[in-house]
Amino acid sequence: MAILNSIRKRGIFLILIIAMALFAFILSDVLTRGGGSSVENTIGTVNGVDIDREEFANLVENTQNSMGPNANTNQAMKMVWDREVRRILLEEQYDKLGLRAENDQINEALGIYLANDPTFQDENGNYSELKMLEYAAQVKANAQSNPAAYEAWNNYIKSVANTVLENSYLGMLRGGLSSTIADGEQQYRFENDKVNLQYVYIPYTSIDDASIEVSEEEIATYIKANPKKFEVDPQVDFQYVLIEENASQQDIDDARTNISALLEDDYEDNELTKTKDTILGFRNTKNNADFVNANSDTPYTDRWYTQEQLPNAIKDTMFDLNEGDVYGPYQVDKTLNLTKVIRKRQLPDSARVRHILVPTGFNRTDSITRTDAQAKKTADSLLTILKGNRSRFASFVKQFSSDTGSIENDGVYEWFEYTKMVPAFRDYSFEQSQGDMGVVKTNFGYHIIEVLGQKDFKNVVKIATITKEIEPSETTINEVFAKATNFEIEAAGGDFSEIAAAQELTVRPVNKVGQLDANIPGIGNGRSIVNWAFNEETSVGDISRFNVSQGYVIAQLTRRSPRGLQSVAESSAVVTPILRNKKKAAQIIANATGSNLQEVAASQNVTVQTATAVTMAAPTIPGAGNEPKVVGAAFGTEPGNETALIEGKTGVFKVRVTALNKAPDLDNYSSYANQVNTVVSQGMSTNLFNALKETADIEDNRAVFY
Repeated sequence: MAILNSIRKRGIFLILIIAMALFAFILSDVLTRGGGSSVENTIGTVNGVDIDREEFANLVENTQNSMGPNANTNQAMKMVWDREVRRILLEEQYDKLGLRAENDQINEALGIYLANDPTFQDENGNYSELKMLEYAAQVKANAQSNPAAYEAWNNYIKSVANTVLENSYLGMLRGGLSSTIADGEQQYRFENDKVNLQYVYIPYTSIDDASIEVSEEEIATYIKANPKKFEVDPQVDFQYVLIEENASQQDIDDARTNISALLEDDYEDNELTKTKDTILGFRNTKNNADFVNANSDTPYTDRWYTQEQLPNAIKDTMFDLNEGDVYGPYQVDKTLNLTKVIRKRQLPDSARVRHILVPTGFNRTDSITRTDAQAKKTADSLLTILKGNRSRFASFVKQFSSDTGSIENDGVYEWFEYTKMVPAFRDYSFEQSQGDMGVVKTNFGYHIIEVLGQKDFKNVVKIATITKEIEPSETTINEVFAKATNFEIEAAGGDFSEIAAAQELTVRPVNKVGQLDANIPGIGNGRSIVNWAFNEETSVGDISRFNVSQGYVIAQLTRRSPRGLQSVAESSAVVTPILRNKKKAAQIIANATGSNLQEVAASQNVTVQTATAVTMAAPTIPGAGNEPKVVGAAFGTEPGNETALIEGKTGVFKVRVTALNKAPDLDNYSSYANQVNTVVSQGMSTNLFNALKETADIEDNRAVFY
């Protein structure tokens, strides 16, 4: 009470202190983040245009949903980022050129995109602009009651307008890049002019690699001289150990005891009768489906299995058991299982049936809407008639069935396997006898099924399986946590690899990880690890522990490289062969003597070779491969003359042109000009985007949020 009175007496003073602290916090935030325009609200900036974080997140969510259940956030995020960057860069070009998507252009595009949608078709099945306008007006009128539909329509119109603009812009570029007749003639010459030549070829492989030394300084100089080839984004390397949260042997034994207890009957006191009620166990229960669904981690599956279709763990056992026998407990991976044989019999491998589907709801065949009871009554009535006269089946199919997949075949489904149809349809087709006819219900409605044929009978079994995941106990979880914590502490003060080896843990290196990478080998999604590795407060050598689905990861950052050029070590595999070959070329040229092919060949202990009908379009030298520089030099040399020594891709060459056979002139080279046009157009959109992106000022903050 004395403390409360003291606080009351100093209330105004405390309020002032709290207010000053809040003001300091806000002021610090403003100074740090520039008065509210911050990375917290911006996923990125492209040439000064911000990409809003919330809008981007909504686009990522929508894109991920549209990609299906197996898509991950990282994939969707990358797709949306590329799309948004492209949109901003292209819109910048539209503004510079004053391009606009006019209503007539948008309506014309809608006429193409919506042509096959019945919502926008007239009574003749043709696209109707009036129908489109009516739909747009209706969506707008219902904007308050159905805002999602209104937003979706507006977004669709925006996307169509963007498509119109992009097509217009690309069309203008294509017009400016149209190949001329001269371009066509040049392409014709490249493909059809041919040169015959003799040549001396001294391959670089004639000099041992070990005799040519390439220094790190030379590699570094080459990298600096060719920066575009060796630019890299920020990357990190780290190593980690995985301490998995697996169940102990004691946990497995306890789980085996628990699942075994489900086998036998149990007894429960009945307060009303003052007796004990018997609760049937798995061995004695007759209601197998309910028992499995109440006690198993996986639901009951009602189907027949051949021996080949059974899981490997029980396929060689089930057919040796009697009906009612239980096999197990047996372990499969991280589960314990009990499997009971419910029934054994023979079933055909495939069946042939015909059917009539009378659906509940609307039937497109007779345009009648039926309730469930009405559909059943109709199916029963048809069955009664058909049992008296099966010849009417085909006509009833066309009159009443709504299964469009079988109407043209008089309702017949030719030989199909057991697993191809929905359960009720499947069971009647395979479990009834040939010639039987009856009504079954599925999610589609009521089927009148006649079994026309069955073949290849096999032994089958119906089983019920209780599956229990083997979970680590609280004791095991605590032990794993302690082990991970101890390793983290020890590794922070010693050698990571040595401590891992002492604890029999495997160290796994992960190299060249990008800032937006997510998948870590051996772990799966590891965004938290990547974010930690790129955090400015994390230093090389730092260690941290992470919770992952398998247990705990203790990671150590081993390298961090900023955006820039590759290191000498990283580039060595690419640059060393280039520089080595240049040195070999210089050595070969220095050692080659003589003024003609024969003399040079003799000095290098090689022979003079011949090539015929070589073209610029396919500059291949026999025995050497693709050598455009050599072939280009040959085409620039008069017949009878020789070139100087040429430094090629695979060796040093000296060439004598024996004949230059020019293709006959054509009256028109437009077909070749069109060919060049096609090649240019195919890659123009991608090349344009890459060019705009390369010159753009892009700030990418995705790694902060993903």
